[in-house]
Amino acid sequence: MIALAVYTVTLFNDSKNKVSNLEIQKEDIEKELEGLIENYDKLIEDNELKDKELISARERITVLLDSVKDAEANAALIQRYKNEIDRLKHERSLLFQRADSLIAANKKLAIERDSTTIRLINQQILLDSVSQINESMNETIKRASAVRAKNLSGEAVIIRRNGKVVNTSRSSRADKIRACFTLAENDIAPSGTRTLYLQVVNPKNNIVGVKESVEFDDEIIFYSASTDVFYENEELDVCIMVDVADPELIEGEYILNVFDGEKQVATSTMILR
Repeated sequence: MIALAVYTVTLFNDSKNKVSNLEIQKEDIEKELEGLIENYDKLIEDNELKDKELISARERITVLLDSVKDAEANAALIQRYKNEIDRLKHERSLLFQRADSLIAANKKLAIERDSTTIRLINQQILLDSVSQINESMNETIKRASAVRAKNLSGEAVIIRRNGKVVNTSRSSRADKIRACFTLAENDIAPSGTRTLYLQVVNPKNNIVGVKESVEFDDEIIFYSASTDVFYENEELDVCIMVDVADPELIEGEYILNVFDGEKQVATSTMILR
């Protein structure tokens, strides 16, 4: 009986040791599976990968971990889990190699995309610069091609019955206002017919004459008289007569403005007594 008791105790202790050892192995298996899951999480999150195979492998390991936690440790089960872990580690190695290639390809694409973006930005900057240069050149050409008017002078005149024109400085005697000027020479200005507008403003700040208007893109010009001239890039003397009514002619200073289209090209004053 003593021998049987010793044998029973020894058998119980061996069994207890085996169970304890199996529990330790089970815990090791759980830690390995948790480590595999962390490996997959880090790879997927750090590189923002949406690879289906990586995600699927991580989910299978998660399911297996839950199964291990719920299972009772036994030798056969421990061995099966160990075999499964070996297979999962091999699968991880293959998947991570493919993921490394995918990450490298993504980085290369990102570099190429950034390089393309930089080239596009540089091209846009160049285009904007060229556009600004063209606008500046066009504006310079536009200003250079404008025809200037010089030597603008105005005077009141009397029209005799025989058609003779006589100057006068008295507002009460005048029949018309005459403005004379010279269009300057300009080789790059477009030649051809030009419409010139004369604006005469009396001392009461009223426009005298026909009081008509002409509209351009962003401006309206009110004028006293107009005339068409044929400009051939050489100096051209021009005079414009303004028909005025008696109430419009008063004593004081008058302002004369000449417009070539919408552009004011000359201004001057005259005084009537």
